[in-house]
Amino acid sequence: MALTRAQFAAGLSTDVEQQIAALGLPVIIKPSREGSSVGMSKVSESCDLASALALAFQHDDEVLVEKWLSGPEFTVAIVGEEILPSIRIQAAGTFYDYEAKYLSDETQYFCPGFEDPARESAIQNLVLKAWNVLGCKGWGRIDVMLDSDGQFYLLEANTSPGMTSHSLVPMAARQAGMSFSQLVVRILDLAG
Repeated sequence: MALTRAQFAAGLSTDVEQQIAALGLPVIIKPSREGSSVGMSKVSESCDLASALALAFQHDDEVLVEKWLSGPEFTVAIVGEEILPSIRIQAAGTFYDYEAKYLSDETQYFCPGFEDPARESAIQNLVLKAWNVLGCKGWGRIDVMLDSDGQFYLLEANTSPGMTSHSLVPMAARQAGMSFSQLVVRILDLAG
């Protein structure tokens, strides 16, 4: 569900509280248009809801409240028509937050994300369908969660992901046999 700053400033209405209750705790609260997990919070107790919303509203005028998914997070990159191997992300903390992405040495990355070729193919096919439905072009990546029942949930499309030597797209490209410089040239070719 989406919540605006005006709704939050007016106080949480019974309707909003009922919608959040329908999701069931825990929930994840995040700014609608922020990156790198900035302003995100996991809320397990209703008494923590207001402070998590306040944090998210420091970064955006609209906040998303979503059901918490406890399974692993994956990302799948696409470069042109090529789907790169998935990456399973294992953060040491509660979730793959800013600290886990940029500051922690504890975060682990497994590429490909699945040892089972059928599961790897399933996540790649799902991402390709989402990529095409969204009308994405060129290169980027799509983030996916796997819930405790083994179902995939699409999180977001990132059409301008990081491109340092430590970023996820170059990591997947390396696994596919593409050097960093080859990846950069390929992306430039797709742009023109």
